[in-house]
Amino acid sequence: MKSIIGRKIGMTSVFATDGTCYPVSVIEVLPNVVTQKKTIEKDGYEALQIGYEEKKENRANKPEKGIFAKANTTPKYHLFELEGDEIYSKEVGETIDCSIFQAGDNVDVTGTSKGRGYLGTIQRYNQHIGPKGHGSGYHRQIGSLANNGRCNNRVLPGKRMSGHHGNYTTTTLNLTVVSVDVAKNCILIKGSVPGPNRSIVKIRTAVKAPNLKHDVKPLVNYDEGETK
Repeated sequence: MKSIIGRKIGMTSVFATDGTCYPVSVIEVLPNVVTQKKTIEKDGYEALQIGYEEKKENRANKPEKGIFAKANTTPKYHLFELEGDEIYSKEVGETIDCSIFQAGDNVDVTGTSKGRGYLGTIQRYNQHIGPKGHGSGYHRQIGSLANNGRCNNRVLPGKRMSGHHGNYTTTTLNLTVVSVDVAKNCILIKGSVPGPNRSIVKIRTAVKAPNLKHDVKPLVNYDEGETK
């Protein structure tokens, strides 16, 4: 298993040499710098703490400067923990780039979904509306909050009610890596991934089908007029 941190740029379409069109999400994957190794002896689990995206020295506080000084690297904006036996061999100060993935790999992508603000139950949970007639006193209200049984004097926890929707940690499973460009630090993934443009996402080997390989046709290279 392997994983890496990137930033969603947006969506576009790319074409294969046989004319196949792939709708893809473009993920910018800058080098992930290993800042700390979590061990079973000390921490109880194995993981890599990585830093992502450069930060100016004067914008980092003293604890952050201490972390990055031990790793002999410059301050970073984001710190994440990555798990995976295929990347755990990396030592502190080394980098992980997008070359760990290849076209055809089956991956899961985790991100923070778009925030939708405060919504009612009809939009939030797809509940039914009331009659639309002029005499109806019930159109888009929440409906009865009663529950069956002995505890009918209170609203049970978990009742579907209006509230903030979106901004959830969401994972899309079993997506296909269409192309990996190490020179441009980007990965093209077929389909949509969670979150708005410019949001941070985590790409990992698919949990449910880690060994699945998809058949991806070579893409047209418009810069050189040949396939890659």
